[in-house]
Amino acid sequence: MSDATVSTATNESSIIAREAAHFGALAADWWDPKGSSAMLHRLNPVRLRYIREQVDTHFGLDAASFTPLTGKRVLDVGCGAGLLAEPLARLGAAVTGIDAAAESIAVARDHARGLTIDYRVGGVEAAGGETFDLVTCLEVIEHVADPAAFVRGLAGAVAEGGLLVLSTPNRTPLSRLALITLAEGTGRIPRGTHDWDRFLTPDELTGLVKDAGLTVSDVRGLSFSPGKGFALSDSTALDYFITATR
Repeated sequence: MSDATVSTATNESSIIAREAAHFGALAADWWDPKGSSAMLHRLNPVRLRYIREQVDTHFGLDAASFTPLTGKRVLDVGCGAGLLAEPLARLGAAVTGIDAAAESIAVARDHARGLTIDYRVGGVEAAGGETFDLVTCLEVIEHVADPAAFVRGLAGAVAEGGLLVLSTPNRTPLSRLALITLAEGTGRIPRGTHDWDRFLTPDELTGLVKDAGLTVSDVRGLSFSPGKGFALSDSTALDYFITATR
């Protein structure tokens, strides 16, 4: 259930070659809601709802506005083919999207007709030392070689007073069953997408974020049911969001 594979902000890339190749191979049908990224299409509305809630609260934005992010700079790290970057741009943000797979960036650029999005190939270091009001990194950290260094890179891209929003699967028996045994086993998610041993618990990820100098302001669960699909939840057993501020 990942949007990409990315590197850390160190001089030595931590892109895992097989991960980048895996997601690059899926780029062609990224925007097909019934294709290999179907799960991401179902997940995206909940992601956007959570992000909108967090930015409205933090920045004191107009909850009724169609373009609340006007004047804000947003960085989406591990953007894939732009499934999150495009709606963020439509909300008014000046968006930069970074992804390790050149194939995904090519599809993103081609799909973003009428939208001005700065797409770049690479890891978080491709931000070039710039800082952003909002940094998003969803379903990505479980695919990097050095999560601690990666989080430091993300934190370094957050402007003073800005927000970081992360999401990732929890390392629990439920996530192993749901994401690997069932989702990958039945082909709902491409096989080989996840390595359960790389999943981080909320306590582990919260610790990395705090060590990187940010303050965690919210931890929220993401649940799934066959009838209702994905929804925000008090339970972090499957997947979760973390929001942090500088």
